[in-house]
Amino acid sequence: MLRSSLLIVLLAFSAAASAEDFDYNWLSFGYGMIDFDDINVDGDALGIDGSFAFHEDFHAFASYTTADLDFGIDASTFDIGVGYNTELSPVVDAWARLSYEYVEIDVPGFGDDDDNGFGFGVGIRFAATEQVELEGAIKYVDLNDSGDETGLVLGGLYSITPAFAVGLYGEWGDDVTAYTLLGRFYWGQ
Repeated sequence: MLRSSLLIVLLAFSAAASAEDFDYNWLSFGYGMIDFDDINVDGDALGIDGSFAFHEDFHAFASYTTADLDFGIDASTFDIGVGYNTELSPVVDAWARLSYEYVEIDVPGFGDDDDNGFGFGVGIRFAATEQVELEGAIKYVDLNDSGDETGLVLGGLYSITPAFAVGLYGEWGDDVTAYTLLGRFYWGQ
């Protein structure tokens, strides 16, 4: 019942929307809250990420996040990679990404520790209206020493102008929950 209702609402929105080439050229700045479930530590995070379309179906991306956590713990993450994107319909784009991942954690009294590995993600972008874009993705990160994490990402953007949007994203993983409020600037608009 819920699935059918959601599908009807999405189809109704898609009749009025038009993605007309989803843009993969952006720079975003975000503020977030992060909570590590297993060790009961949480805090605030600041991040920057960007994407650059170097071909109609391919884009490069990178992100950097720094977090100030409980007990004076500082953490930072960095990723860089390449993505493939394709239009499924005039209002739906699908993407897949492969990335290099780096994580560093500094614990007072214990020093810092770092780890690296790879990430993989698949997602869908949906133009619900001319101003509203919804996105859903599944991300997998495998770090050499720290293990792996699988997460579900859901979010949305509201375009204030063709070159600027604000958004809210949530990520729910095996051990981490995060919420991010962001501003995204598109160039070439």
